[in-house]
Amino acid sequence: MSHILDIKTGGKSLNEAEKALIMIHGRGGSAQDILSLSQHLNVNDYALLAPQATNGTWYPFSFMAPVKQNEPWLSSAVETIEKTVKTAIEAGIKTENIYFFGFSQGACLTLEFLARNAQQFGGAAAIIGGVIGDKINRENYSGDFAQTPVFLGTSNPDFHVPVERVYATANILREMNADVTEKIYANFGHSINEEEIELANQLIFK
Repeated sequence: MSHILDIKTGGKSLNEAEKALIMIHGRGGSAQDILSLSQHLNVNDYALLAPQATNGTWYPFSFMAPVKQNEPWLSSAVETIEKTVKTAIEAGIKTENIYFFGFSQGACLTLEFLARNAQQFGGAAAIIGGVIGDKINRENYSGDFAQTPVFLGTSNPDFHVPVERVYATANILREMNADVTEKIYANFGHSINEEEIELANQLIFK
């Protein structure tokens, strides 16, 4: 199965905006759900792009499952993010003005895409996520983020995402010259909290 490209939009039109925010929803969520979160972010002058996962999920199994088990959905999901980025670039938005926000499965997909395609982006906020696979294949990740700011927020424990994977992801991104801030909340649960939104605004959408 592969995803059908279906990008929902909000905010300024791509032709008018200088910045774009790509928002990636979680398992069972929708593009419209994650777009509605943008009202809490400092992104009034951004074009908003939210690809919709076919059947509401980017890949079938846990992000900690062997990668082969999540194929071909996973490769198609990464490609969907690539195509969404390309849509912004073709509209004249520079890579350093492209931002990302992902939650849960969407945060994992965001981080996997970024680690595979490191370059100077505007910034990224990933809430409850980490790079994908039962083992981390460091050879998949290359490039230089040129100090792109990245915010990682999570709960410890979280029943989907072990905090160790969040720390490992932060270290990989730092090795690739990202400016990473991670914040771990004790027993917060699998959701986005107000402070994470505030930190995303301070660090990324400033």
